[in-house]
Amino acid sequence: MTPGLKQSKTAISNRFPRLKQFVSLTRIDRPIGIYLLLWPTLTALWIASEGWPGWHLLLVFVLGTVLTRSAGCIINDLADMKFDGKVKRTQNRPLISGKVAPLEALLLAGSIAFVALLLVLTTNIYTVYMSVFAVIIAAIYPFMKRYTYLPQAFLGIAFSWGIPMTFTAVSNEIANVAWLLLIANLLWVVAYDTQYAMVDRDDDIKLGLKSTAILFAELDRSMIAILQISFLATLLLVTRSVELSVYYYLGLSGATGFFIYQHYLTRNRSREGCFKAFLNNHWVGLSVFLGIVAHYSLN
Repeated sequence: MTPGLKQSKTAISNRFPRLKQFVSLTRIDRPIGIYLLLWPTLTALWIASEGWPGWHLLLVFVLGTVLTRSAGCIINDLADMKFDGKVKRTQNRPLISGKVAPLEALLLAGSIAFVALLLVLTTNIYTVYMSVFAVIIAAIYPFMKRYTYLPQAFLGIAFSWGIPMTFTAVSNEIANVAWLLLIANLLWVVAYDTQYAMVDRDDDIKLGLKSTAILFAELDRSMIAILQISFLATLLLVTRSVELSVYYYLGLSGATGFFIYQHYLTRNRSREGCFKAFLNNHWVGLSVFLGIVAHYSLN
């Protein structure tokens, strides 16, 4: 960060001291969740549109991704207030420190969700109906770690539901390839969120919380590899529904390389290595998306 930019950021924080806390609450300053939602959604949007989707739908899904992820982070923090103060990674979050009140957080989440709804209303009624299910899943997910060792599967559904929504927004129907893309993305989400859960595994065990990292135990890295291979295999099946060129395969090859690197990072199961592996998934999603964009742009 340049000195001028750093000074500007400090000046804004001093002028609006609580703005930093609301930004932290929505995780806008930590965009990895946005990327992990955005790349598969845009990949599906390009396939559904058979290329450039137009500015309207692009803005709807880009802004919708940012807004829904932000609202989801707030709901997650509200649901986890009982636990976050006892977990190393989350003990300084705004709700735990008291810098943001629960009612303020709830009102902010509601406002963000309302703006997201306005965006969806610019599409069509089928997509609006689909968004209702997305809201329900997003609201249920934060509580799943209390009841099941598979909360990552619920997150996978939540993070994948934008895929069929892109198809309904484009053509008012869901093509078969959309479900293949959803299944692939669900497998990938479970894989990378298991890496994320490995960071908190010791704390979660003490608190009585559940995750796939705890369920898989010493087989965690093997199960992640199986999920990643299944993700790539399912994306290969996409070519049976959509004729894709060599650019798509280059994108998948890039994703494969990043997966190999992630297994190197997690070789000792250290918190830092697992977290770096989780963050690296941004490049996996981007690689697949760029392969699709190149196919429709250069073919």
